Amino acid sequence: MITKDEVEHVGWLARIEIDEQDADTYAAHLNTVLEYFGQLDEVDTENVDPTYHVADVVNVFREDVVTESLTQEEALENTQSKQDGHFKAPKIM
Repeated sequence: MITKDEVEHVGWLARIEIDEQDADTYAAHLNTVLEYFGQLDEVDTENVDPTYHVADVVNVFREDVVTESLTQEEALENTQSKQDGHFKAPKIM
C-alpha cells in the first residue's frame, strides 16, 4: 500500500512539487495499479513458457557486410555548409 507520504517523498526525490491533494490522488491511482498486479500474481503460470517477444522473430538484423563507403566529395555534395573539405557547423561557444 502506497501512502501519501511516500508519494510526496518520491516527488521530493524527483524534484517535483506535489501538493497534498494531488498526493492523495496519485497514491490512490498507484494503489489501484498495484492491486491489479496483485491479481496477476494470483494467475497460475506453472505450465506457461516465458514470453520474451510477442512476435516469433529470431533475428531481424541484416548480415554485417563490408561495403564501399562514401568518398569525402560524395558526403559533402548535398550540403551548402562546408569549408576546407569538411562540414561547417555553427560555433557552440
